[in-house]
Amino acid sequence: MSAAETLRVVRVIAETHDAVSLELVTESGRPLPYRPGQFLTLRIPSARTGSVARSYSLSSAPHEDGPLKVTVKRTEGGYGSNWLCDNAVAGTTIDSLAPAGVFTPASLDTDLLLLAAGSGITPVLSILKSALAQGSGRCTLIYANRDENSVIFADELRSLTAAHPDRLVVLHWLESVQDLPSVRTLTTLVAPWSDREVFVCGPVPFMDAVVEASGNLGVDPARVHVEKFVSLSGDPFAEVDDDTGDAARVEVELDGTTNEFSWPRTTVLLDLLLARGVEAPYSCREGACSACVCRVVDGEVKLLRNEVLEREDLADGYVLACQAVPVTDTVRITYE
Repeated sequence: MSAAETLRVVRVIAETHDAVSLELVTESGRPLPYRPGQFLTLRIPSARTGSVARSYSLSSAPHEDGPLKVTVKRTEGGYGSNWLCDNAVAGTTIDSLAPAGVFTPASLDTDLLLLAAGSGITPVLSILKSALAQGSGRCTLIYANRDENSVIFADELRSLTAAHPDRLVVLHWLESVQDLPSVRTLTTLVAPWSDREVFVCGPVPFMDAVVEASGNLGVDPARVHVEKFVSLSGDPFAEVDDDTGDAARVEVELDGTTNEFSWPRTTVLLDLLLARGVEAPYSCREGACSACVCRVVDGEVKLLRNEVLEREDLADGYVLACQAVPVTDTVRITYE
């Protein structure tokens, strides 16, 4: 796996009764470049397994030029979130992989419709702050929570609204007042801004409802961007085995550059590429999204898991880099 960076907590901010933000700096002193909406994968200590890997979105924005900030909300039975909320203090060090994820706008000058529920506001806030500070587009945020006390970043959102009254509209939806947002309600809410790029993050039922509501309005699915996290079953911090005694050869074309590597047959393609310094796109790492999709143009691979590609996609050669291992001795892959 690509080398981990050791981060040090410099401040813990209590956002709500069950959510904290951790401000982080690198022990090496070097900056970690990232794009708005990306996340960090942290190695959380565990007495039972040594460590577990969990991904948390960055609520800071690149232009702020300050510490990295991740925001963590407790989840029932969630080992990582509870450990961080209970144990992280100024001075705590924790390993992290490089910022990653594709939940980020192609342009900050585009008009955006942002929808979040609960802690799903974290990457959405990063996008929102970046668009307002460095772009020219207008932004509408629809933010759902249980009640007023559950609203993360309430003061920051209030300040952003006051600073950009001509470019930002924030609509709060409180379950305690209005019940859970339904597909029908969301269809009505989204309608005035359905011509925009849509970014949504939150619990799966909320995201599914937004996707359905957008479909009801005829929004092109390619313009609806969903951030999907799942618990990692593997160890993304594990090193790729360089013993190539049983390995294929892979040629990979990405962003106009072609690389060739020895590909151990028990290593998934994404892990290989990241370990070799190739900045391949990915998000969930569990075969549950299509962020890492690429296409086999020669040779054959096997997918260890696939929850997103249809039979037609597979027939056209599309595969998930996070789940692909080689079958033939040579394989050619393209991300174009």
